[in-house]
Amino acid sequence: MTIAANLAAVRERIHAACRRSGRDATAVRIVAVSKTHPPEAVAEAIAAGVEAIGENRVQEAAGKRPLVPSTVPWHLIGPLQSNKARLALETFEVIETVDRPSIADRLEQLAAARGVRYPVFLEVNIAGEVSKHGVPPAAARALLEHVATRCPHLVLQGLMTVPPWSPDPEQVRPHFVALAKLAEQLSILEGVGQLELSMGMSDDFEVAVEEGAHWVRLGRVLFGQRR
Repeated sequence: MTIAANLAAVRERIHAACRRSGRDATAVRIVAVSKTHPPEAVAEAIAAGVEAIGENRVQEAAGKRPLVPSTVPWHLIGPLQSNKARLALETFEVIETVDRPSIADRLEQLAAARGVRYPVFLEVNIAGEVSKHGVPPAAARALLEHVATRCPHLVLQGLMTVPPWSPDPEQVRPHFVALAKLAEQLSILEGVGQLELSMGMSDDFEVAVEEGAHWVRLGRVLFGQRR
C-alpha cells in the first residue's frame, strides 16, 4: 500500500475512535515519524496530507529537511542535548521533548536572540521508566512554572509522553489517562489554558485518541518498517 492509502486508513481509525469517545475528529492531528526513511517518503507523506513531520535526531532532520521543501511543520520528538539546541531551533518548528530547566533556558536564550517565540511541549516520563527521558510527573508543575515565568520566548503548547510499550493497547490506556489528568491539573493550577496532549504511536494511537490525544506520532503504520 502507498503512504497515502495508509494515511487514509489511519484517519478512518482515528475518526472511529473519536466517535467512540464523543470527540471531534478535527481535534486530532498526525505527526508522521519519518526517522530512517528517505526524503522521498517524507515528501509523499506531506503530499498525502499529514499535519506535521516528526524526527528523533536533530542531525538526521537537518540533513533531510532541505531536500523536502514544504510549509508543513517539523517536530523534534527525540531527546535534545544542549549542544544541539541551536541546530534544533533552525530545523524544527516545535520541540516536544523539553524535560529539564537547563534545556528550557538554552532554548529561551536562542529564541530570544532570534526574536521569535517558539512552541514547546514538556516531555513527561509518565511511568517513571529508568530507560526513558522526561520529567517525573511530580516535578512537571515545577518545570511548567519555570517555562511559564522564566522563558518568555517559549510557548508552552502541551505535554508529551512515551509510555511503556505493550502488545495490548489497553495496558497502555492508564498512562494516557494519567497524562490527560496531569494536563488538566496543571492547566487549572497554573492558569495556562488547555494543554495539548502528544501521545499515542502506531500500536496504541486509537486508545490515545479515546483518552484525549491532540497529536499522535505515527511511523510504522504510515511508512512501513524502518529502512
